[in-house]
Amino acid sequence: MTAEEVKREGTRTFTMEGADITPKGDGGVLKLIKKEGTGNEMPMIGDKVSVHYTGWLMDGTQFDSSRERKDKFTFDLGKGQVIKAWDIAVATMKVGEICQVTCKPEYAYGASGSPPKIPPNAVLVFEVELFDFQGEDLSPDEDGGIIRRILVKGEGYSKPNEGAIVEIHLRGSHNERIFDERDLQFEVGEGEGLGVPPGVETAIQQMEKAEEAIVYIKPKYGFGSTGSEQFHIPPGAELHYHIKLKSFEKAKESWEMNAEEKLEQGVLVKDRGTQYFKDHRYRQAVIQYKKIIQWLEHESGLSKEEDNKAKSLILAASLNLAACHLKLGEHRGALDHCNKALELDSKNEKGLFRRGEAYMGVNDLEPARDDFMKVLQLYPANKAARSQLAQCQQRIRQQSEREKRIYANMFQRLAQQESKEEARKTPQELSPPSDIEMKESSKENGESETMASEA
Repeated sequence: MTAEEVKREGTRTFTMEGADITPKGDGGVLKLIKKEGTGNEMPMIGDKVSVHYTGWLMDGTQFDSSRERKDKFTFDLGKGQVIKAWDIAVATMKVGEICQVTCKPEYAYGASGSPPKIPPNAVLVFEVELFDFQGEDLSPDEDGGIIRRILVKGEGYSKPNEGAIVEIHLRGSHNERIFDERDLQFEVGEGEGLGVPPGVETAIQQMEKAEEAIVYIKPKYGFGSTGSEQFHIPPGAELHYHIKLKSFEKAKESWEMNAEEKLEQGVLVKDRGTQYFKDHRYRQAVIQYKKIIQWLEHESGLSKEEDNKAKSLILAASLNLAACHLKLGEHRGALDHCNKALELDSKNEKGLFRRGEAYMGVNDLEPARDDFMKVLQLYPANKAARSQLAQCQQRIRQQSEREKRIYANMFQRLAQQESKEEARKTPQELSPPSDIEMKESSKENGESETMASEA
């Protein structure tokens, strides 16, 4: 007899039954499997899980049911979004499993209960079915490119930031071949120089001290379309990393530095970013240049000399960010940073030229032409701008020719359609109106005019 049948018939109440699954072994959460699940995997901390459930008090009174609402319930496991008993129990389930979970008050709603349906100090019984679970998406674009599954929860709530010194153990694999296993200590943002892909650094910044996690990385956040000669990874490879964050020391946040420190650090990270750019490590360069804008963009209370230095650094960082985004094929990002630079210096040669390149990258040709022309007006010796202007004008002409052909074909098709419609008309439809029809039409028109004048 199912729990629903017990509730309907009222023949008995629930009893404390099932295996103790609490970490402490205190009998606070009991689990009884009613239907076995499939596979070997179970949800991990941070996974998004999807379940159906029904909940009862021990006397058989039902207080909630997702099944009756016909709406599955989803939550992030181990993040405190549900009662403790659920975080414990669902972590032991497999897809397709149905189990009964009995939980004491300290693992449910405690001494206060959840009025009006759940009284204080209530022992609760749930029937839970697990339908699906998936790892946490850490990718900046939320495109599933960096998926984390937590094996061991970390300590505290602090996490590494950009520039933090981290100590990790990592093990990277591809197609079940371990290609990299070592202990490392490095500054977040410097990992690429050590063969650590960007996706790993992104994941590290979401980890807590002593956390262990499995991270699945798609090519965009791994070794990309070039692969890695160092690790014999082919182009477009998906990677799998096991990471343990042993310890870290956070970098100073913006609010922890005074203006003098920000300007001093700004010069250092600018030089570091430039070196990354020269080494074709554009994403690492982006991290460095962004720090300058983050530190100085909204800094107030500067002396005139400090303000000039800050603006000079922000201008350089914006121009260099635009150059990085152009190299990465991210033309919208390049446009944003060019516009920022041109707000500071409307006649800046590099700003205008790179914005023209960015406009061409998104096929917005007329603004691109205008920018290249402005460069040549201000800096006539700029040969690159002259060359780009010629290419831009050629593409405008080609686009214009394509549009003419498209419209010509469209009008030709319309004319052919009209011709076909005329050919389908009957002889009666094509013949001119008779004298009688003309007289009747004239008479009707005359009557209409009379009625109109009378009105």
